Amino acid sequence: MQNAAFAALGLDWEYVAWEVESQELEAVLERLAGLGYAGANVTAPYKRDVARLAGAREESVNTLLFDPLRATSTDAAILEGLEHERAVIVGDGGAAAAFRAALPDARVFSRRGEWPPETAGVDLVVNATSARDEVVVQVARGQTLVDLPYPGSATAAAARADGARVLDGLEVLVAQGAASFELWTGEPAPVEVMRRAVGLSGAPPRDSG
Repeated sequence: MQNAAFAALGLDWEYVAWEVESQELEAVLERLAGLGYAGANVTAPYKRDVARLAGAREESVNTLLFDPLRATSTDAAILEGLEHERAVIVGDGGAAAAFRAALPDARVFSRRGEWPPETAGVDLVVNATSARDEVVVQVARGQTLVDLPYPGSATAAAARADGARVLDGLEVLVAQGAASFELWTGEPAPVEVMRRAVGLSGAPPRDSG
């Protein structure tokens, strides 16, 4: 997705994957900066650890910029322009922390806290768990589900069947990636190119009513 976006803008950049062990995190951050990387993404389970190492204000981060080292989160970028009045967040991982920061008035449910989720009277539900094969929360017509697992989940399938609007994990991924792209490059992200790169077509569901 990012490489397709770089190519679309004629940038001689490359997005590569690094496999990193937890004990290597600090050294890898220093190495990336020394190698001239413009930035990086961070995924689970290291989002909170990297936030601490980078001295970030956020509890959890997924995007790094180097020279100097800065860290932030684009995990909740999908919420931009998404109207809602009352929200529920399901989950307690790094991504859930980013959504809690973006939705400070949301009620939060997790198996280590309040459970099961209650969605009566809310119009936005965020499934920030990693569960793909289990329906972790019921979402119905008139509600919007932001569902983080990708390429799909049982929760998203059930919500669609019940008539809810669903922004699935691929939509979330593109929104995160586009926000990171713009931080790294300073250029508007070619969102349609990025959507096609992950197999999406047409306008995002939130734009189609």
